[in-house]
Amino acid sequence: MAELCEKLGAMRGRGEMVELVAGFLRGLQPAELEPAVSMILGRAFPRWSQKTLDISWAALYDVIRRLTQVEHERFAKAFDKTGDLGAAAAMVFESSKVRRQAALIERPLGILDVSWTFDGIAEARGPGARERKKRLLEALLGNAVPLEVKYLVKIIVGEMRTGFQEGLMELAVARAFDLPQKLVQRAAMFVGDVADVARVARKRGEEGVAALRPQVLRPIQPMLAQSVDSIREALKIHGGEAAFEHKLDGARVQIHKSDDVVRIFSRRLTDVTESLPEVVRRAHGLQVREAILEGEIIALDKQGKPLPFQYLMQRFRREREIKQMMQELPVGLYLFDIIFLDGVSLVDLPYHERRAKLAEVADGIPLIEQLTTSNVGDAERFLDDALRAGHEGLMAKRLDGHYTPGLRGKLWLKVKPVLEPLDLVIVAAEYGYGRRHEWLSDYYLAARDAETGEFLIVGKTFKGLTDREIVEMTERLKELTVKREGRRVIVTPKIVVEVAYNEVQRSPKYKCGMALRFARVTRVREDKGPEEADTIQRVREIYQGQVKKH
Repeated sequence: MAELCEKLGAMRGRGEMVELVAGFLRGLQPAELEPAVSMILGRAFPRWSQKTLDISWAALYDVIRRLTQVEHERFAKAFDKTGDLGAAAAMVFESSKVRRQAALIERPLGILDVSWTFDGIAEARGPGARERKKRLLEALLGNAVPLEVKYLVKIIVGEMRTGFQEGLMELAVARAFDLPQKLVQRAAMFVGDVADVARVARKRGEEGVAALRPQVLRPIQPMLAQSVDSIREALKIHGGEAAFEHKLDGARVQIHKSDDVVRIFSRRLTDVTESLPEVVRRAHGLQVREAILEGEIIALDKQGKPLPFQYLMQRFRREREIKQMMQELPVGLYLFDIIFLDGVSLVDLPYHERRAKLAEVADGIPLIEQLTTSNVGDAERFLDDALRAGHEGLMAKRLDGHYTPGLRGKLWLKVKPVLEPLDLVIVAAEYGYGRRHEWLSDYYLAARDAETGEFLIVGKTFKGLTDREIVEMTERLKELTVKREGRRVIVTPKIVVEVAYNEVQRSPKYKCGMALRFARVTRVREDKGPEEADTIQRVREIYQGQVKKH
């Protein structure tokens, strides 16, 4: 598998990449398929899984140092030369006398060996868990050859960078098992991960894949929206009429109910049930046997008015003293879609029919306010109402649109009155000056290249966060630091922030050739991972749109 990934990283032809992976998948044992597909895509576990390795870069580097006796300066030089953590780790393993571990196995590493070790790391809990995780990781890396180390590290930090993305994997699975590509794509939408589809395809063929449906209590990828500049543009795209809804400044949740069991999943498919008991209580009251619904949660002040998103994130991060937090920071739940009901998938129903079914089962839970209209003036007044109520803007939804999990298309559109912020990843930071001299307060912001997976810097800012948020950010960035350059640190790209800006301008300063003007952080996106950050292709679209307008 490591050799396969090495070849993929050197290729540019997508067809050739797909054929190579398809051939590799055909040669695997059934039990190897699911973990192999996940790992080739740079994930330790399927996307829907609640397992996490929870290994910081500091812990990973400590293991590398134990095994290789490498000094920080030598690792930093390897990182400078390669620009890649996995490649840097492989380089120091290649040039060091690695302290081999008591073997986990008496043969070369296999895919299942790695998968079982990842499971063991994820399951380590309680006192001493950190050290147990490090011992397992030390045994794994200690039995790997340098090329394997390279890709194990890449999987652990979530930076594969081979250019082989999810869509190509869907095509490879289709080719490997002689299935229609659209069938594989649809099944992956339903079950939340193409790795599951590969496993079913190997065992049960086309019939088994065609039978896949959304599964209650397993989260699926949410449908996504594109941005437009105006109400008029939204109506034009949707054929002259649309359902407009208030766009709340909250957190999107997926609610699963199966008889007496209720689970709440965040936008990142993380189980947040324990943090939201009042939402669970409301969901228990639904008069349905099985359902998957979508809603928005917002934080409320004592008068019941919405609070900014950052307040809400305190609830998602809190696992203790929930009762006290319920009193101090209540939340409101508003529903907006239903995609599964009592054994039947609703994704192929037109949106207006899904909305009608949602109204039938909501049982007192409010639906997000909606206006269906073809009149621009009426929709603009509805937008004004949303803004006065403290919301972000409007969503415009095509009345006959199906639900497309994980896809960003024109069936749903975001309408905001100001330039929409970008979700970017912090890839480096600098210590500030004056009273901020001990804090990492200047942040380098990067967009993701959708083709290569590389994060490209588009700006730098020290504006937006409060002192308390800067202190918290400093501690998080220290854990993610891979290299120090004077007052600057290079970090693994994990933290997503929402960034406002005045415009995108040309800039020779950055590799991408663009920079954000007057960038400032507006909030930390705890609900998003780096793979969900805005792409450099999106930034380029914004820039080209500005040029066209000028």
